[in-house]
Amino acid sequence: MTKRLIAIVFSFFLLACSADKTSDPAPADDDLGGPIARPASGYGSDGNYTVAKVSFASPTYSGKMVDIFYPQGITSPKPVIFFLHPYGGESSEYNIGLFNFVAKKGYVIVFAPYPTFGVSIDDRYNTLWQSFKKAATDYPNLIDTKKVGFMGHSFGGGASFGLAYKAFTDEGWGADGRFIFAMAQWYSYQITPAQLSSFPSNTKLITQVYDDDVTNDHRMAIDLFKNINITTTEKDFILIKAGQIGDYNYIADHVLPNSRSAYDAYDYYGVYRLLDAMMDYSFNGNAAAKNVALGNGSAEQVTMPGYNGQTLPPLVVTDTPTPLYPQSKYQFQCSSTDNPRIGNCQ
Repeated sequence: MTKRLIAIVFSFFLLACSADKTSDPAPADDDLGGPIARPASGYGSDGNYTVAKVSFASPTYSGKMVDIFYPQGITSPKPVIFFLHPYGGESSEYNIGLFNFVAKKGYVIVFAPYPTFGVSIDDRYNTLWQSFKKAATDYPNLIDTKKVGFMGHSFGGGASFGLAYKAFTDEGWGADGRFIFAMAQWYSYQITPAQLSSFPSNTKLITQVYDDDVTNDHRMAIDLFKNINITTTEKDFILIKAGQIGDYNYIADHVLPNSRSAYDAYDYYGVYRLLDAMMDYSFNGNAAAKNVALGNGSAEQVTMPGYNGQTLPPLVVTDTPTPLYPQSKYQFQCSSTDNPRIGNCQ
């Protein structure tokens, strides 16, 4: 591994560990930060299922466990989200709020750790893939591979495209519903221009970036969004901006979302709400859900909550994203030689 990549891994490790306290309990129902409460109804509100979890040994990462969160008491397999974490976020506790949310809504989500140090990028991709494949193979009573989403953050956001393509085309997963939800993505490996141009026609996409992110150049996210062959009616590029209500700052930085640092309305309204609608639209064909997840800037999609006469900034949604800041703002720039898609930088 080059010194540059060691620095990248270490930097992401510090970012993730700042939000990864594995000794902490899962967030309680009343511990959301800031004055704005969880949604009481509609997309983004908590579901009624009790969360259950089963774990198995990682097939390639010795000593680590793969976690499957699912609705307790289900009698048939449910649609599944395969989650790809950022560097350093090797324990599901760092984002337990998200995993619990998905299972409470009646879906399954799989969390697979990969090594932060001592292996190649290809090794990390393989660890994720082998873990997801084993989960699907060994737990057919929980996982319905006909309805599949890939959701990733940072390293995982970049990796979600190559692994989703492999799952959708080589395995046929997602035949009855499939999507990608990529957040603050890093460089994307194992995905060719030809593969980007041949994603299955029923694939949907949300690409999400954060205005205060100084880690990953938004150009990486823009590149994949523009060059994937998903029609504009089935994909949206979403920017979340920071806000303030009273003396509480809602931060839109690189580690959004997580349950250990600034766990607040931005997690629920900025991420969970859109994911909830994306699952309902992709897996159930609900047209009302599309207007929230992929509303192309609809009021139902972009409107954020408020409190005591103050309102959070609306989401910024576009089908034609352009960079807002120079590459010098970011630690990991699109034009770096570490980026296998360096030729697509703007």
